Amino acid sequence: MKAVQYDPIQKKVVINNVPIPEPGENEFLVRVASASLCHSDLMAIGDSFIPGRTEPVTLGHEGAGYIEKLHPTAEGKGFTKGDAIGFLYIIGCCFECDGCQVHNNHCLTRPSYTQGFTFDGFFAEYALVDYHSAIILPKKIAVRVASPLFCAGVTAFHCVESCGLDPGQWLVIVGCGGLGQLAIQYAKAMRLKVIGVDIHDSVLEVALKQGADYVFNSRANKDYVQQVKQITGSTGADAVAVFSAAEAAYRSATPLIKLGGVLMVVGLPDKGVTLDALDIARGTFRVKGDSTGIPSRMPRAIEFTAEHNILPEVEVYPSLDDVPKMIEKMQAEQSTKRMLVDFSKL
Repeated sequence: MKAVQYDPIQKKVVINNVPIPEPGENEFLVRVASASLCHSDLMAIGDSFIPGRTEPVTLGHEGAGYIEKLHPTAEGKGFTKGDAIGFLYIIGCCFECDGCQVHNNHCLTRPSYTQGFTFDGFFAEYALVDYHSAIILPKKIAVRVASPLFCAGVTAFHCVESCGLDPGQWLVIVGCGGLGQLAIQYAKAMRLKVIGVDIHDSVLEVALKQGADYVFNSRANKDYVQQVKQITGSTGADAVAVFSAAEAAYRSATPLIKLGGVLMVVGLPDKGVTLDALDIARGTFRVKGDSTGIPSRMPRAIEFTAEHNILPEVEVYPSLDDVPKMIEKMQAEQSTKRMLVDFSKL
C-alpha cells in the first residue's frame, strides 16, 4: 500500500510503498476513507520528537474509514466488517488502568504509542485501529470528510465544554484555524457568545461564517483588548481558549480574561507556556486544559456533533501525493481550513 512517511535518514516527508499491516490483539484493519492534517502533526517531522529515530513512520493521527478485517479478539465488540468508523490514535495501552482513565498515553501497565508519531498513522491506504478507540459513525456524518472530528472535533468539544460556562457567557477563541473554527461552532451550539481572535483576516472571515459574534485581528488592531472588554461589559471574557500553538497567543490571552475567569490551554507551543504564578495563586484567572481525552468521552462529543450538524470547514485533496504540499502550506501558515485527503477520489 501507499503511505506518507517522515524519513529521519533523508530528513524529509516521502511517499513509500509498504506492506499492508495485519491486525493484532484487539485491533481492526481499517481501509482509510479520510485522513486530515493537524498542526501537531508538524511535531513528527524532524528529529526533536524522537531523537535518534532511524525508521520511517507513517504520518497522520486524524482518520476515519471502513473496517476491513477484525482480529479474533476484536470480534463480538459491536463492530462488523464494512462498518464506517471514526477513531482516536493511541494504540498499545490497556484502556483500563488508572493512568488510562486520565489519558491513554499515561498507561501504567504497558507501553502506549501515538499513531502518526511513535507508531504508523493514517496517511496510508490501510491502518490499524484498536477497537477501544473506535466508534461507529452516525449516518449524518459522511466518512469521507469525518477525519477532522477525531482529533480536532472531540478536542474542540471537550475544551469548550470544560470551560464550564453557562448560556449567554462570553468565550474568546484565540487561534481561529481549523480547530478554533470547530470550537466556535460547538460554543454557539452551547449558546455561548463568541469572540474570535487571530492574525489572519482570511481566517477571521471563516470564523464569522462559523458563527463568531465578533472577530479581531490582534496584529492589526492595537486596541482589541479594550474593545473586547467593552463588548463583554466586564474586565474581560468569562473564558479564553487558546487554540494556537504560538507563544505570542498565550501572552495575548491573559489580558482578555475577566477576573476569576478561565484560561483553557489547548495549543502546544514548542517551548511550553509561561504564566505568572502570582496570577494563579491569587485567582486572577484559573487554568484548565483539555484534549481528545479518552475513548469513553468520545460518544458524547460525536453525538453532539451529529445532533447540531457541526462540520469542519475542509479543503479536500484527492491523493496521498498531495500530503507533502499540504504540510508545506501549513508550515507557511497559509491554511485557513482543515486539509484532508478524501480516499474515495483515489
